[in-house]
Order: sequence, then structure tokens, then C-alpha cells
Amino acid sequence: MIQVPCVYRFHHSGGHSSFSSVAQGFRPVGKALDRVHPLDWDPTDDSTRNPMRMPSTFRASLAKLLLAVAAGIALCSCSAVKLAYNNLPEVGYWWLDGYVDFTGAQTPQVRDQLAQLLERHRRNELPKVLVLLDRAERLAPGDIAASQVCEFSDAIRDRLLAAALEASQSGAELAATLGDGQLRYLERKYAKVNADYAEDWLDRSVDQQHRKRYDAFLDRSEDFYGTLDAGQRALLRDLVDRSIFDPRRIDAERRERQREALALLRRLGDGRTEVREGRAAIDAYARRVAQPPAGPWRDYQQALLAESCGNIAALHKATRPDQRERAARRLAAYAQDVRDLIARPSTPRPVTSPDPNAAVR
Repeated sequence: MIQVPCVYRFHHSGGHSSFSSVAQGFRPVGKALDRVHPLDWDPTDDSTRNPMRMPSTFRASLAKLLLAVAAGIALCSCSAVKLAYNNLPEVGYWWLDGYVDFTGAQTPQVRDQLAQLLERHRRNELPKVLVLLDRAERLAPGDIAASQVCEFSDAIRDRLLAAALEASQSGAELAATLGDGQLRYLERKYAKVNADYAEDWLDRSVDQQHRKRYDAFLDRSEDFYGTLDAGQRALLRDLVDRSIFDPRRIDAERRERQREALALLRRLGDGRTEVREGRAAIDAYARRVAQPPAGPWRDYQQALLAESCGNIAALHKATRPDQRERAARRLAAYAQDVRDLIARPSTPRPVTSPDPNAAVR
């Protein structure tokens, strides 16, 4: 169905997303959070590959969790959507802690801010997510143009940018309290993230990269449409083989963002920057990552996004009526989950320790 970038999860996959993401997202919540890189909006970043996806790279700030919250509704499996969403603040705390190792004094502040962010997201953003899901369900039975897919992508990006900006006040307050030891901890985490990315992508041959992306796309597409036939699989493989996806280019850009984020955090924690100024700096960073300035990176990002929209439309066009009906049912089920979350928020279940499978990659 309309494979729009759900969590804007275009990470290493090169931007192939889908409402199958909305549908398929919510696998283990910890794993889903692993894939979200707060303030790191990289439509080329295959770490977030769903219609409502979007990385945010400022991993050290609270904005990062808000992104997880924003993406959360697109990151869970059907029966787990509501449970996962309501527990995002607790799971998100452990996720963030894995990046900066919170102190005892920071912990209660972070937990409280995450809970407040989730409730504001529930009130302000879930109704807008619901509009997108309802529209996707209506479009599922017919063909969809690449331009329509990109419209969804833009709408999702705008919603995620709004969520990140909502979190910037909390992010600035937290950033002001981060010590040198915590920033060194963050540097080590970045190094691990980069090493994992290299193992996953840079150390593979081109053929192996294509196979990895094909397997991931096939898994997401079949989770949404059901089993693809031989012709549909051949189309998917051809789209992957012809992609402009370049993991080395993405790796270089990600490392530059990491350096920029660390420099910003050091400046915000120097004791001379007011929270108001810190929030403005975080907002500017978020906007810059979401909408890069003119230049080679933005040109590549836009080309990859356009390719993704075209691929999604092409695969949907190749689906049978029964596959589209299945997609529409999945979208309707997720829309109902969102309605339930808006109308009847449930009490989150405490998470006392991090999920060992939720190590951020």
C-alpha cells in the first residue's frame, strides 16, 4: 500500500518506506527505538524505514525521545501499539540513558519531562497522525502516484519536526546539565553506532548490500500486503539494484552531524548559555537536519526521497486487489488503535530495567 515514510525510517535502507511501516513498525519497542536517531532526519537513513519515520540525531537531548514518541505510533505491531505507546517514556528513558548515562539528579527530571512530552504528543499530534492514517486507508484500494507518496512524506516530516521543536525546551534544559564525562560517554556511543553501521553496510560488497536491502524491503512489504508473487519480487529486486543508495555518503554525513551535535552540546553545557538561547540553537539544528541547506547533500537526499516515492508507488501499482484490501484493513486497525489512544489512554506498565535487545545501533 502507500509506502510512505512512516517514522521517516529511511536509514540505511535508502529511504524505502511504507504504510507497511505503520503496520509493521512496532516490533519490539526497544528495537524500534534503537532505529530512531533524534534530530537526525535523514530520509536516506535506513534506520527508520516507515511512513512516519524520521530520525533526529541530537541523541543527547530530550528531543531525541520525543522523536521516538512521535515515531512510536508507527513503530509497534498491531496488538502492541497501545501498550508500546503508553510505555514510551519509560522505555525511552533507558534508551536515552544508553547515550549519556544520566546522573541521579537528572533521572527524575528526565522521566517527568518525557511523560509530559508524551501527553502533549497524545493531545496535539495523534489526531494529526489519525488524519494521515484515514487518508491512507482511503487511497489503499487504488493506484497511487509518486507525488502523492511524497505528499505523505512531507506531511509526516512536518509532524515530526513539530514534535522535535516541542521537545527543544526540555532538551535545552537537559543539555545545560550534561558534564564532560557524559559527553565522552556520548562520543563512545557514537563510535559504537558507527562501527555497527560499518559492519552492517560498509564492510559488505555491493551485491551483499543489495541483498540486505532487498530482504528488508521484502519483509516489510509482505508484512503489509501478504506474500508477494514472483513478478512483484522481481520488481522489488530491480528497484533495489537500480537505487542510488550510497552507504558511504550517508556515513560521512552522519559523522558530520555527530560532530556538530557534540560541539553544540559542549557549547550549551559551558555554563554561559541561557536556556532560551540553547532552545533556539536546538531548534535551528533540528530545522537544518530536517531541511538541509542547498548543496550536494540536500540534492542527494531529495533524489533519494524521490526515488523512494517512485518505488513505493510502483510496487503498490503491481499489487493485486486482495493485497490492497489487506493493506486497507491493516491501516484501519492502526487508525482504531490511535483513536483508542486519544480517547482512553491506558496506564503505562513500569519498565524497571532496559531491554537487553534494545541496544541502540
